[in-house]
Order: sequence, then C-alpha cells, then structure tokens
Amino acid sequence: MARLPAAWPVATRCWGCTAAAFLLLLLTVQAAQKTDLSGDASAATINHSLTLLQRLQELLQNGNGSDSVLRVRTAASDEAKVFHTHQLLLSLQSEVFESLLRNQSVVTLHEPPETAALFEKFIRYLYCGGVSILLHQAIPMHQLASKYRVWGLQRGVADYMKTHLASESSQGHVVGWYHYAVRVGDAALQETCLQFLAWNLSAVLGSAEWGSVSVDLLLLLLERSDLVLHSELELYTAVEGWLSRRQPEAPVAERVLRAIRYPMIAPSQLFRLQAQSAVLARHYGAVQDLLFQAFQFHAASPLHFAKYFDVNCSMFLPRNYLAPSWGSQWVINNPARDDRSTSFQTQLGPSSHDAGKRVTWNVLFSPRWLPVSLRPVYSDSASGAVQPVRIEDGRPRLVITPAMSSPDFAGVSFQKTVLVGVRQQGRVLVKHAYSFHQSSEEVADFLAHADLQKRTSEYLIDNSLHLHIIIKPIYHSLIKVKK
Repeated sequence: MARLPAAWPVATRCWGCTAAAFLLLLLTVQAAQKTDLSGDASAATINHSLTLLQRLQELLQNGNGSDSVLRVRTAASDEAKVFHTHQLLLSLQSEVFESLLRNQSVVTLHEPPETAALFEKFIRYLYCGGVSILLHQAIPMHQLASKYRVWGLQRGVADYMKTHLASESSQGHVVGWYHYAVRVGDAALQETCLQFLAWNLSAVLGSAEWGSVSVDLLLLLLERSDLVLHSELELYTAVEGWLSRRQPEAPVAERVLRAIRYPMIAPSQLFRLQAQSAVLARHYGAVQDLLFQAFQFHAASPLHFAKYFDVNCSMFLPRNYLAPSWGSQWVINNPARDDRSTSFQTQLGPSSHDAGKRVTWNVLFSPRWLPVSLRPVYSDSASGAVQPVRIEDGRPRLVITPAMSSPDFAGVSFQKTVLVGVRQQGRVLVKHAYSFHQSSEEVADFLAHADLQKRTSEYLIDNSLHLHIIIKPIYHSLIKVKK
C-alpha cells in the first residue's frame, strides 16, 4: 500500500485514455442493447451519453490527465496557444495527429491567423463530435479538417456550405466559397456554388462580391444560357463595371466582351453603348464584327437572316431573362387546393423584326394530377368496383401551350423554363429550374419531390407557390450556310 501514492499520477494521467476507451465501449454496448432488447416489451434504455460528452469537454477544458501538448503558432504572433490534450482521443479522429504524437508528446503546429483563431473549436470537435460555425468560419474550418484529415468534419462543413449559399452576409460569400472549392478540388461544392450564382445572378451583380469574381469564373458564367437576370443589357453593364475595376489585360477583356450576346440587346440600346461606353470604345476593334452582326440580325427578317448566318449558336440563344417581354411571374395561393390557369403574352422573338408580334400562352397548374397508370379503372366484376386512389398518389403538373398557331412561327421554336422561388434566410431566391421544349407541353419531373400539402414546405412562401415562366424563342437555320 505504501507504493500506491507513487503510482497515482500515472493512473490520473491515463484517465483520458480510459475515457476514450469507455466511450467506444459505450457505443458498442448501446448497439448491442438495441439488438438484445428489441423483442422485449419491458425493455428500457438508460442513456447517460450526454453526461459523458460533458465529462469529455471538461477533460479538454481542465487538461486533466493530459498526455500530449499542442502548441499552435502563427507568423503574426510570437506567442503560442497551448492545448493540453489526450493522444488517444486525437488519434481516434485524425490519422495526422496519430502520426505526429506517436513518438513525441509535445508538438508545435504552424497555422495562419484565420485557422489558428478556430483551433480551439476544432479540438473541441475532436472531443465532443460537434461544433458551431458562422459563414466566415466555414473555409478556415474546412481547411483544418482537410489538413488534419478529419473526414467527418470536412464533409460536415462542405454540407453546411451547400445549404447556406442563400444566407445573407455583408460582403457575400458564395463567390469566395466557389474559388475555395476550385483550389481544394471539391467538384460537388464547386458545381453547387456555380449553379446558385447562375440562377441568382441579378442578386450577385448588385452585391459587393461581384468585384471579387475571378476571370475564370466570369468566363464560365458568361458561357451559360441558364443565367437568370433581367436582361442582357443588365449583364453588359455589370461586366463593364467589372472590367473598369479589375483592368485586366487586353486579351482577357476582349474574351469577356465577346461573350456578351449582343443580338439579345435592342438596337437603340446598342447605339447608346457605342456612344457612351468607355470600355466598349477601348476594345471596339475586338467586338466590331459582333456588333455589326447584331445590327444585321435586328434589321433583317429572321428567315432571311438564317439563310446567310448560323443562328444555331449561343450568340442567338436567349438566357433566362426576367423582363416582361420574355415571360410572366405567377404566384399561386394555396397551391394544394385545386387546379389553376393563367395566360400571358411574350414577344415572338428577340429580333426587332418580331418586336410587334406577340404569342399568347395558356398555362394550367394541377396540384394532384394522376398519370394514366394510377387513374381509377372499373373492374370486370358485377359490382363495377373502382380501384381506390389516394390524393397523395397525384403529383403537381404544369402544362404550357400556345393559344394559337401562326405562319410567323416558321423557323422558331420555343424553350420553356419555369423558375421556382423559395425563401431562404429571409431572401427569395431561385432554387429550382425546369426546362422543356416546344415539342413537349410539360416537364416530367416538375416539383416531383415537393410536398405542397405542408404549409412549411420549402417550396412555398407564405403558403404560396412563386413561379416565373420564361419563354425562350430560338431561331433555326433553314439553309445550311456555305463556308
């Protein structure tokens, strides 16, 4: 018994290892209990896991039984942050820490200021399995998780970023998250950010983060036909401001300017740009051919123009313009109640030759349309019983058809796009977009996963469905252009 006090510090020092081992044992026992007691009606689970997590947090906070020390230094400070930790807990979560602490108990880590500021949160996650972060902390926390190979935290932060693109911040964050996703090679986050920017471009153009858009990102956006914005002129104005602030080299500026779809801008606006735009004047030689082609496009009839120019290219393809001449907004109150219909008019085509021609569109919305396979049928029995059909078997349906046909439609087809607005973090933004062509009156997967019966549905704003229907006229070459 006299040797007991000498051995006591060793036992105290290993308490952290015992706690970690106990945590693993507890999880195993809980899983076994669920299996063993699942068939017993008197079974009950006694769960003190929250108490254990609190003990583990106190273990980190007080440094009891610590067997390793992390010293975190930054180039901006001579002082190091010191964390008294437990090797087993860190090694369970991170193979990097397992390697660093294998043969040494004191490790010095060098971190930039932004990750060093979150290191305490990061270590707490390793002990407790949870962490709370803000928008500006997402990238540095993801960096820490990636550097120390804490894969669960890395996936969790990436998921947080994907679901918080719509969150409002003073300087914006989606552009920065996109650039970060490119640097670390996260293709899924990169595509999610790019799609959000494309579908909500008007909101981005007027924000502080527009100036931080890189050349590569700008060119990627300008290539897309699914950009949602008021008009092509709005896009040109934003690009002009970007070029004025960034002052890129001439070849870059010319690539950017040549990605503008000038035929989608009215001649009167094109004349004004030629007279007033300093950026256009500076690089006029690089886009002179496109401007001349745009004026030709507006001056001739589309059928005549298509005989000599290839109109099956992106320059003559409209984007998703929100201006009234391209479509209409439709707010459906209580969309789960019954069928609705509306009508609106659009310009026949983007050419000035078609400026005075209108197409009337009829739209039918049904919240519980049943496909043929689910419609009730009469049986052959004497009772003539009808197969039961549940309301939830139906699905939302949107049908868009022209109210008339006209010879003016020759050489023109119509792509229909339906935008669904949702409210996220207090802002109304586009989260879903459905597109289908003239040959189809409806899109098969329209609101396929929406539960319009629930007032809390993410697809509803104040129990209303907010749609914006866009008609995109597309001209087709009737005679192959000879090169």
